[in-house]
Amino acid sequence: MMRVIALTLTTLMLAACSSDPQLMNPGAGKRGPDEFAIVPTKPLQMPPDLNMLPTPTPGGANITDPTPMGDAVAALGGNPAQLSAQGVGAADGALIAYASRLGRDAGIRQRTAQEDVEWRSRHSRRLLEVLARTNVYYRAYKPMTLDSWAEAERWRPTGVQMPASPPRYREQGNVAPVQNAAPVLAGD
Repeated sequence: MMRVIALTLTTLMLAACSSDPQLMNPGAGKRGPDEFAIVPTKPLQMPPDLNMLPTPTPGGANITDPTPMGDAVAALGGNPAQLSAQGVGAADGALIAYASRLGRDAGIRQRTAQEDVEWRSRHSRRLLEVLARTNVYYRAYKPMTLDSWAEAERWRPTGVQMPASPPRYREQGNVAPVQNAAPVLAGD
């Protein structure tokens, strides 16, 4: 009997030591059909002139292939051809130039993705959370969460225009005191 209990506890402890950094969806990674990926094809139409058919592109796109993004852009009055445009648009050039004026790191996305995987694996689910298949996303990222109420109270005395928000209430029903500390801005 003791061997069965020891074996069961060992198995449970090994299952809890998973290196899977999935926090939000414990069932992620399971293969199955994606019902949202099924998009019907466009209806076939006879062209007015058979000589005007496009040349076949083996392995490429077809005229009847569904283009849900392009169809949505066209339905909203936009130009679907802009979805395939490469590079930076003229309207965004000044913004990108200003944001990268002090230099930029070309591998920032890969570095932050790697740091996030490391963070998630350090704050992954615990034994009972694995067994109960609970969501630990909010617990894992709580140290990085911005307290919107505290920020609103910190900025309010400075005269900066703020969106309207109801007062913050404590559990007893009393309004939380306003802190009169002015924010310290970068460069001040």
